[in-house]
Amino acid sequence: MYLPKIHEETRPDVLHALIRAHPLGTWVEAGADELVVNHLPFVLDTGSGEFGTLRGHVARANPVWKGVAGTPPGVVTFRGPQTYITPSWYPSKREHGKAVPTWNYTVVTVHGRPRFIEEREWLYEHLGQLTELQETGQDVPWALEDAPADFIDKMVGAIVGVEIPISRIEGKWKTSQNRAEADKLGVVAGLLGKGDDESAAMANLVRQHIAG
Repeated sequence: MYLPKIHEETRPDVLHALIRAHPLGTWVEAGADELVVNHLPFVLDTGSGEFGTLRGHVARANPVWKGVAGTPPGVVTFRGPQTYITPSWYPSKREHGKAVPTWNYTVVTVHGRPRFIEEREWLYEHLGQLTELQETGQDVPWALEDAPADFIDKMVGAIVGVEIPISRIEGKWKTSQNRAEADKLGVVAGLLGKGDDESAAMANLVRQHIAG
């Protein structure tokens, strides 16, 4: 990943927080003849391995769990807040016109070699953790026990677990760090004026780079 120092985020707690807040990862592996891309919700275990471990699952019918064995480590990308930035928000644009549009974004890229797991005990534990994480905050949280046992057992038989010990983790926070303070303030005001949650989240990230 192209990663200028000004955009590099290395704090583990910040990187982990983005993964947990945006757990749907884009997972890319090298297949025999082409890249293999999947989109999976992952559970992050920070207590397993030097940099943590990702756990997810795929449909047993998905050929990825048989097609990438022995290949180089793959990558999983998690995207956080992102938004278009118009130069019209920059006071500097009104002063001299030397400004162009850009895109602000936050991403975490994880590297690791996957292993695939068919043990039912592992799958049940993983599904329980994933469900609990995602059902938190629901008025009536759903649990595995809410469905008939034979139905869940059949569903579990149709999936294969994926475990990716993280060998390297990178964070890129492109949040207007290179702009003058007045331009940053203009970006914050412009984003907040849009009125949506993602723009507000990006405004908060840009605000962190404003002195005082």
